[in-house]
Amino acid sequence: MLPIEKWTESEVSFWMRSIGVKEQYIQKLEKEEVNGQILLELTEDDLKQETGITSLVARLIIRKRNDFVDKGLKIKEIKGSQPSGHGRQKGGKKGKKDVDHKKDETDQICPEAEPQAHQDQFVCVLPTKRDCKPRPFGKEGIDFTYAKHSVLQPESGVFDLISPCHEYKSFDNAAKLDRTRLQAKFAKEVLKFGSGCMNIRSNGTIHFGVMDSRDDTGYVHGEIIGVLVSEKDIYVDALDHIERSFSRSDSEHVRQCIRPPQFIEVMDINSTEKRYVVEVDIVPSIGIVKDRVYSVRLPNFKESSNKTEHEKETIYRRVGSKTEPVSDQNDFYQRVRDRDGQREEAERCRYVNTPEICQDLGRKLTMLITSGKKLIEKEKWYILVTNKFKPDDLSSIDFLLNMNIFCVFDFDPDSKVSGFCSKYIQHHAANMHFMQNYQKPNHKSIEDFVSDLHLFEQTSWIFCNGRSDYKGNEMPCDHDTWIQTKVTLLRDSVSLICKQILPKGAFLVVFLLTSPVEKPLSATFYEFFTDMEGHEDIICISESEDNYQKWQSFAEGSCGTETVNRSSVVGMKMSHVNATLQRIQPVTSQATKYLPVYLKGQCLLETRKEERMYSLEILSVNHCDGTSDDFIKSDKENIERQFYHGGRVTWLNFWLAEKKFVGEVIQRDAYRDVSGLLTDAMKWGVDRPVNSINIYHHPGSGGSTVGRQVLWNKRTDLRCAVVKPSYSAATVSEHAVQLREYEEKDPEKCLPVLLLIEDCDKEYLDELRNELEFAINTKKIKQGTPCFILLSCRRSHTPEKMCKDSPLQNVAVTHKLSKKEKRQFAGKRQKLEEKYQPEFILTFVLMSEEFQHQKIVEYVAQFVKHLLQDIDHGAVVTRLIRYVSLLNTYVQKSFISQSHCEALMKLTIQRNRFHEHAFESSLSKQAKLVFIHLRDDKTHIQSIRIIHPLVAKEILQQLLGDQKQQSELAMELLHEDGLFNHRFGEEYYAKFLRALFMRRCRVISKGDESKSFFSPLIEHVSEKETPDKAIELLKEAYKRFNKDAFFAQQLARLNYSHEKFEEAKDWAEIAAKQLPNNSYILDTKGQVYRRWFNAKCKAIEKVTKTAENTADAVETALKAMECFRECEKSAKSDLENMNNSGFFAEVEVGLSLLKLLFSLSVFSSKTNGHSECMNYLLTGYIPEELKKPWENFHINLKGLQMTLHDALEWISEDLSYFQTDISADEEETIESSEMKISHPMTWLVRKSSEYGKYFSGYSLSIAPKLCPSNPGSLTPFMKRMIIYQLGGGNITSIFSLLTDQKEKDQVKVLETIISLYPSNPLMARLDQMDQMDLVNYIAAHIALSCLTTQSPKLAALKDLQKLSQQFPKEKRKCLSSALFLLILLFWPEDHDTDPEKETKYNIVLSAVEYLKRSYWTKMKDIPQRKKRIYTHFFLSNGSGWDKIVHKSKVEMNTKFLSISEKRMKWFSGEVWKIPKIAKLLRTVSGWTEDGKVYLEGPKEKFTITHLKAFSVPYDNELLLDSNENITFYLGFTFRGPVAYNITVKK
Repeated sequence: MLPIEKWTESEVSFWMRSIGVKEQYIQKLEKEEVNGQILLELTEDDLKQETGITSLVARLIIRKRNDFVDKGLKIKEIKGSQPSGHGRQKGGKKGKKDVDHKKDETDQICPEAEPQAHQDQFVCVLPTKRDCKPRPFGKEGIDFTYAKHSVLQPESGVFDLISPCHEYKSFDNAAKLDRTRLQAKFAKEVLKFGSGCMNIRSNGTIHFGVMDSRDDTGYVHGEIIGVLVSEKDIYVDALDHIERSFSRSDSEHVRQCIRPPQFIEVMDINSTEKRYVVEVDIVPSIGIVKDRVYSVRLPNFKESSNKTEHEKETIYRRVGSKTEPVSDQNDFYQRVRDRDGQREEAERCRYVNTPEICQDLGRKLTMLITSGKKLIEKEKWYILVTNKFKPDDLSSIDFLLNMNIFCVFDFDPDSKVSGFCSKYIQHHAANMHFMQNYQKPNHKSIEDFVSDLHLFEQTSWIFCNGRSDYKGNEMPCDHDTWIQTKVTLLRDSVSLICKQILPKGAFLVVFLLTSPVEKPLSATFYEFFTDMEGHEDIICISESEDNYQKWQSFAEGSCGTETVNRSSVVGMKMSHVNATLQRIQPVTSQATKYLPVYLKGQCLLETRKEERMYSLEILSVNHCDGTSDDFIKSDKENIERQFYHGGRVTWLNFWLAEKKFVGEVIQRDAYRDVSGLLTDAMKWGVDRPVNSINIYHHPGSGGSTVGRQVLWNKRTDLRCAVVKPSYSAATVSEHAVQLREYEEKDPEKCLPVLLLIEDCDKEYLDELRNELEFAINTKKIKQGTPCFILLSCRRSHTPEKMCKDSPLQNVAVTHKLSKKEKRQFAGKRQKLEEKYQPEFILTFVLMSEEFQHQKIVEYVAQFVKHLLQDIDHGAVVTRLIRYVSLLNTYVQKSFISQSHCEALMKLTIQRNRFHEHAFESSLSKQAKLVFIHLRDDKTHIQSIRIIHPLVAKEILQQLLGDQKQQSELAMELLHEDGLFNHRFGEEYYAKFLRALFMRRCRVISKGDESKSFFSPLIEHVSEKETPDKAIELLKEAYKRFNKDAFFAQQLARLNYSHEKFEEAKDWAEIAAKQLPNNSYILDTKGQVYRRWFNAKCKAIEKVTKTAENTADAVETALKAMECFRECEKSAKSDLENMNNSGFFAEVEVGLSLLKLLFSLSVFSSKTNGHSECMNYLLTGYIPEELKKPWENFHINLKGLQMTLHDALEWISEDLSYFQTDISADEEETIESSEMKISHPMTWLVRKSSEYGKYFSGYSLSIAPKLCPSNPGSLTPFMKRMIIYQLGGGNITSIFSLLTDQKEKDQVKVLETIISLYPSNPLMARLDQMDQMDLVNYIAAHIALSCLTTQSPKLAALKDLQKLSQQFPKEKRKCLSSALFLLILLFWPEDHDTDPEKETKYNIVLSAVEYLKRSYWTKMKDIPQRKKRIYTHFFLSNGSGWDKIVHKSKVEMNTKFLSISEKRMKWFSGEVWKIPKIAKLLRTVSGWTEDGKVYLEGPKEKFTITHLKAFSVPYDNELLLDSNENITFYLGFTFRGPVAYNITVKK
């Protein structure tokens, strides 16, 4: 016997086949040359990585190999056999009959074969061969097939004369003979067997293509192999030998008794070769054979004479399982009458019917479809496999309309035109697919793939054999072509669904056999059976016995007759199936949904239309009314308990309470607040078509319940829907508009849509509002029509603060209860505790305790302590509790899929059909109390989480105790390969695990929120354990996530936070090497050096600073600035983001470096040290003390002034364009920079002044006095630096003087700035005034004119217009700020003559054209809502200097309002109706055309940007862009003039 390590490659392949591994995987292993020795060494990872084998197959191979080795099974050496063409070994005689074929394939591993002489090869009986039944005797022309390698019962002798005896012939070699030889051989065997049966008066069948184990070693006796049949007529014509082999009188009888050959196809999924079992039935009816004995001269082809000759006449009879000549002919003749009598009696008895036992098919069907429950599960997915439906059957498919059909594998090419599909799509939405649509590209994630095909939103209809109505190239093909061309596509489709999309147990595959079964349908069964690893979730329904028989003959080849019969319902009419299954559906089959309409009636919501709005969960007026009484009776208590135990509220909770089946759901005070705001929102619609109300809630305080309660109670007055997660704002907007206008005639007259959006970021809300406003504008809905109300429900740590900031828009839901709420909760708790134990309604108990901090902590601590008293700390389920607690404590809304839990617990649940709850029963009592079972709304996939975040936190503390720290638990979780590598649902698990280590948190201290760099877990480990442990944890996470660059970035941040700068540098470089163009990672690299530089400065703070002891710090600062310049470069080239942190950080480091330089003893010890330092920085001069120590830095330090100047200019320009307020609840992402400047304008003013101070050499108190008294003593450069110091260095700083008027006399400052410029700028040299100086000079005048027009320093407007002619003639060479000033200076006035106006308009239009170009360059591809243009000035009613007014003056008129009211008035446009503002601003005229706004006045068309799309008027009757005369206010921005408050001219 050969031990496993001596196996050759072909022997390994043979063994693989014997355990059921697919051919495609075996071929991969053959390519890798895997022999026995290699097989012993292989691990599961080796199999997956090297050959791409799936996890499940790899696991099977390893398990079977280990079983094989453990049991000490060896393969017996037997000489002389070779592998067959299919890789199967030959050997063994008829002694194989006693092999128990019924053994399950998992138990039977290569039983030893009997040895044969002269054989030296090993043999193994294949464990995958299964018993099958022969074709029903005497049934000719029926649709029947055999599965290759199935095994028929052994050859049999005579039993009762009616039951046929069987004889097998492999015929493999004979089938290859020429026609004459083949016919002689075939006729010989048939006539010998036939005459033997006729003489003994027994029915019989001889089978060709079935192994008789004479010379077919290696196959078991009765194994079906089939023969190749080139021409069927060869076999049919072979029976013409009858006339030559029998006497004339006998031949006629023989013709009647020996039936024509039947050709039964042999199915082989792994081969395209067509094989048949050729069968001949013998029926010796008594009326034909009575009193006769038949002798035969058998044909035999003689090679010597090269012709067929006939042997001597012989009488044959059946003896046992053989056909033998009769030895005693006298005795045989004498007993003819006895045999005739027996035959006569047998024929008579067969017609006496015994009553059949009637199966209860209705119960069987119910049990199979419900997996043993009373009702069909709402959340169960069904996969249908079907062929052509008969017209009658199509009227009986109502039961399918209420089932969750995931997909249909349809083999009827006419299905869409006249079949099942055509009927189904009258009621439901379905997406038409072909099998090739299920080929997932390698680069695409499962989540994206599923989303692209809308697999969980609508039924996927997979046309498996072409589609007759389709104009593309998808034609049906015959079955053999299908097997050759389509079976791989089928295999991939089934594998993808079963192994990556739907977990085991979440779906049921139903074969609906409504017409004759062909090979492709059988192939589909084989694929499902293989990929689902068993039959327990596959059932078959067939009305026709014949259809079923052919299907069964194939199916039993895979899983045995008994299993197939147990899961099949045969003979039940489709109409009976329909009625039976409708009775057990949770929703009545004709349940319809209704929506409210504008005119106070209702309309029918068609299911297929609803399914097309798949991003919305639409709430109908009569939601849940179709719930069946049986479902209410069986599930109402479970639904109620689930909610009060911590589950999310469902519509059924409200419905059951409304119908008084259970107690009421408490209405919190917040419910009334939201309802009040909602009523107001309906009134606000006058100005806002899309309104927002925000519910901010503490986690676990019931905010989501409040939101859904509002929807439930408004469903009769508004159209209500919940926005499903993970759909784009554009998709949701499209569906929301469809919902609003559904079954309404006039888009103007529709009910508003109330949309509940849960846990989304502010950016998504803004985007959705934007999309909806755009849609309303496109639809041309009249202004003043309330269209949509967005009810956002979001978790927050400070809900009251959010509410206080904006009381007209925000509502807070906290753990605190009002007096009224306390009374309600106490009463409800009393009622619930009469029905349930407190631990089963824990979340409600916690809420009724009001979550008072100390009290609730004690309550939860007591509950958890009691719960964990006798827990088994070593049990795997306790490990699971720890992991889920860790995730739930630190990652909001996290869960672990049930499939992952089973993988962790290694649940080898032999899932039979009626043990759905195996997972739940495997949980400990503690786990049952703390886990809440969730189902995904879309996929229905099950998962678990801890009932409440506070409980999760407490479990974590108590389970870990003093012995173990959270970092150890997190490390264990990272090392759980079973969880991380579990293929099903891996994207969700990876997302939560990643968030545990990466997602930053907001830290709340003394009521204020600030953002941390690190995840709450990393923060906890750093603070409560040690920073080193936090670093180790992140390192491990970095490895686990394939050395992800963002983990390396976090490691750099964590290291520098704890002053481990060398390590931080290494990690930053690793991250930058992986993503060299990511500006955020380059920023982190710069921050490492910035922090390092600061630390080095701090270290030498109190010592005398010399060139030697500062060289290291200077080098680090220069390195930081170099990194920030790289960051800036990447940020500029990134078209989808704008990360400006590099510019801010470069200025910060540069100014710190200047501070260090000026403090050097070489400069600070001298009276003129400041001047000497400036001399060093600005000229070629190098002090002797610095030459050697700083020899590598001189070039960079001498460029420091220009570097800082350029960075400050860039920031100034950026701030001129866009609004700078960073949103308080901006979502934190991985890609965000370390430096968030919350008030960038203030920062710029401060840093510009600091920069000016260093390079001017004067303090702010001296500089203003010095200038008028001795202007000649200052160089142009020094004047510029003093101007910088005063706040006049750039246009943003200058205009910010108008906004920030608290600290200093702005008029005086601006007058000083102006006095520092040449007294006659027109005559100034270029070194005295360049383009930037001109811009700042003119901007200072404009700013001064906004404060006072009486200042002696204020130049005449005409002089400045003349001065502006010194800007470059080519506008593309002008600075953006210069172009902006040209618009302000040259905006025409009333007193201008027409030629003057035209000249000015030409200047303005030219400036606007180039300004817009630079605006779009700045904007890149960033959505406009993220970078809103900033309006600096408005056109006012004055003239001269008074023709423009700064925005600050307009805003002065709203200062009496709260922040939220101010925002609301600006957003709605109500601000323009404030009388003082209306009086202040000038109204200009224009017109609209094709949705664009044009200004009246200039000869050339002057387009004015309108900032609000829906503010452009249109014709309500025609619903087209209207050509209207309008008026509006003008704002001035760096994009050009913009229109506000557009109004149609009366």
